[in-house]
Amino acid sequence: MTTNDSERIYAAVRHRYASAARAATNSTCCGPGCTPTGAVSSALYEKGETDVLPSDAVTASLGCGNPTMLADLQPGEVVLDLGSGGGIDVLLSARRVGPSGMAYGLDMTPEMLELARKNQAEAGLVNVEFLQGTIEDIPLPDETVNVVISNCVVNLSPDKDAVVREAFRVLKPGGRLAIADIVLRRALSETTRTLIGLWTGCVAGALVVEDYQAKLRAAGFEDVSIEPTRVFEDDDIVGLAAELSVDADLPRGINHEQVMAELGGSIMSAFVRGRKPE
Repeated sequence: MTTNDSERIYAAVRHRYASAARAATNSTCCGPGCTPTGAVSSALYEKGETDVLPSDAVTASLGCGNPTMLADLQPGEVVLDLGSGGGIDVLLSARRVGPSGMAYGLDMTPEMLELARKNQAEAGLVNVEFLQGTIEDIPLPDETVNVVISNCVVNLSPDKDAVVREAFRVLKPGGRLAIADIVLRRALSETTRTLIGLWTGCVAGALVVEDYQAKLRAAGFEDVSIEPTRVFEDDDIVGLAAELSVDADLPRGINHEQVMAELGGSIMSAFVRGRKPE
C-alpha cells in the first residue's frame, strides 16, 4: 500500500467519524432508551448496560462487539481503548476498573475527542483520559497498561503490523489484548478492497483470520484466538451496502451484484484475543 493510499484512507476515516460525532451530538435520542444503530453496530450491549452513560456516547458507537465484557476487566487495572470514538467503551471500562484503575481512550478525530470529553464530564468519571493520536503510534510509554481493547477499529488501519506492535509495546508483561473487530472468512478481491466506502465501513481493510493470527504472533502475542460472533449473510450485506453507499464508488465494469455476491458470507464480527508473555 502506497503512502497516497494510506493518506486517502486516513482522510476518509476521519471524515466519516467526524460526521458520526456531529450526528450523535445532534441526535434527538436521549435517556436510557438510546442504543447504537446501523447494520453492524446494533444490539451489541446487554440490556441496561449503557443506561448509566450519556446518550451521546451510546448513539456515537460504531463498534461491532463489546470488548469491555471480553476483557474481563478487574478493579485497579489500566485499560487503553484504541479508536475510542465517543467514549462508550472507555466509560464502561472506567466503571469496571473503579477509582483505583484508569481508562485511556485514543482517537485521531478531533470531533470524536471533543464528544468523548463532553461525555466524560457528563458521566462524572475522573479515572479517564482521552488522548489524540493514531493507533499506529500510541502516545503512552512502554508497559503501562494491563489491557488493550478496541471496537471495530483495527480493520480501519492501513498499517496493522504497526498497530499490533504498538499494542504489544504498551502492555505490561502478562497484559491482555481483547478486541472486537471485523474479520474476513475469505479474502476479498483487490477491486473490492479499493472501495473507500467499504474501507470506512470496516470491511475492505479487514484481515483474513489466518493473517490476523499471524500478525499477532509475529508481534509477540501468545494464546492468540479469534472467536466468530456473527457472520454477515446476504440480508445483512444489503443493509450494510446501502448504509455505506457502496454503489457510489463502484469502478467501471464492476456492478452491484458482483460486490454483493463476494461479500455475502465473507464478513464476520469476532472477538480477537492475545496475551503478552510474563
